[in-house]
Amino acid sequence: MSRELLSLCFIPQITGTLAFTVFTAVLGSFQFGYDIGVINAPQEIIISHYRHILGIPLEDRRATHDFVVNSTDALPTFTPPVLDTTAALWAEEEAMASSHMVTMFWSLSVSSFAVGGMVASFFGGWLGDKLGRIKALLSANSLSLAGALLMGFSKFGPSHILIIAGRSISGLYCGLISGLVPMYIGEIAPTSLRGALGTLHQLALVTGILISQIAGLSFILGNHDRWHILLGLSAVPALLQCLLLFFCPESPRYLYIKLEEEVKAKKSLKRLRGSEDVTKDINEMKKEKEEASSEQKVSVAQLFTNSSYRQPIIVALMLHMAQQFSGINGIFYYSTSIFQSAGISQPVYATIGVGAINMVFTAVSVLLVDRAGRRSLFLIGMIGMFFCTIFMSVGLVLLDKFAWMSYVSMTAIFLFVSFFEIGPGPIPWFMVAEFFSQGPRPTALALAAFCNWVCNFLIALCFQYMVDLCGPYVFFIFSGVLLAFTLFTFFKVPETKGKSFEEIAAEFRKKGGGSTQRPKATVEMEFLRASETV
Repeated sequence: MSRELLSLCFIPQITGTLAFTVFTAVLGSFQFGYDIGVINAPQEIIISHYRHILGIPLEDRRATHDFVVNSTDALPTFTPPVLDTTAALWAEEEAMASSHMVTMFWSLSVSSFAVGGMVASFFGGWLGDKLGRIKALLSANSLSLAGALLMGFSKFGPSHILIIAGRSISGLYCGLISGLVPMYIGEIAPTSLRGALGTLHQLALVTGILISQIAGLSFILGNHDRWHILLGLSAVPALLQCLLLFFCPESPRYLYIKLEEEVKAKKSLKRLRGSEDVTKDINEMKKEKEEASSEQKVSVAQLFTNSSYRQPIIVALMLHMAQQFSGINGIFYYSTSIFQSAGISQPVYATIGVGAINMVFTAVSVLLVDRAGRRSLFLIGMIGMFFCTIFMSVGLVLLDKFAWMSYVSMTAIFLFVSFFEIGPGPIPWFMVAEFFSQGPRPTALALAAFCNWVCNFLIALCFQYMVDLCGPYVFFIFSGVLLAFTLFTFFKVPETKGKSFEEIAAEFRKKGGGSTQRPKATVEMEFLRASETV
């Protein structure tokens, strides 16, 4: 495997300019991942700070107990007076109301990020077409910087308001980035490397999650003195990306197809390819432009009412639902508490181990995605995750009887993350783009991104309630969900590797019983097709 990775690094098509540009683009994906993971480590510290800002004392007996235990002075013993029953009930209700208020503010601090992402996910493609890919990324970074500054200074003001506002604005940024970065990389990459380079978006994202977990350790930034620095640190990659973007070429496809500036498109291509002969790329874009002019843009309603698009969009949305409802975000959000339940003595380091495994196997998927079929990898990942959830649940249920079951649960979690990143993690984004021709593709991608954010939000909102209700049996629920989506994938999802749009449409007609009409335009997806001989 290492030999394959080495050979990939020295493919002649990867020029210095291309490598520099892709690195610059995925800094946005890195920020995305960092913002996902950064809020979890300092949770208890932030909640205690909320209580301090809101003037809510530490809860009842625990505060008194901590004071007595930690006090060095002898306390006089006395018998407290009997309190009026009504006053006691009133005090208890007030304490419960205060606790609920803090919980509400914390929930908003977490979920506002996903709400911002949902809102902005529809506008990434529009902003890219309106301003160009480079200017759109620069504009999006203004949101990232604003959000980081609000969170970075939250310790010195009304923390709950500043963090919720900062997380919302950061969510808007990440919603734009989830569309802009894959689109820009897909347009600058050579045809044969588009799959592998596109996977780097996911690799940078999981790297950001891992870095946020490491930075959130108590002896680094996850403590009472420096937690606000941890939250505001995403400003660093945002500033770096803003600086580097001035040296990156604009997307040649945007220049040629949207602006009709062939000279500038050729100049951009020559920088990216390191060659004066870019005829093949220009001819490819010319064909794409002709097809684009023959197809009108498609609305969301038309995706569901037009028989040519209905089955592909349903399959696309189901793939994104499968990705999010697999339970992966339950692992990411609550892995520390899961490891605690499994009896792991240092759960925070086990959580970092999950992040490391996540990053390693995303890198593995870079090597596999252009060699194995998309559908095959997705099915392998889903089947592997199905068995992992079963072993995970069995390990948690039997932990009281067999102490060694903690290792079963921990191994199952590591394997679960590995199978996710091999297939269900990165692949839905590729397949949605390959399902549709130039006309409906932007709308389909925006709808898929919106669906992904909504499902993410629902899991983040509901998972803790599911844990409270089901306890160690919670992952049996995800086993059932994974089995259902695996069967759906087997029967309804076509293979797209190396196939033109017309061939993919024929596969949908075949799987749909032949009822789907043939699309009016035959669009060769050569620019999206992965080479068999990367």
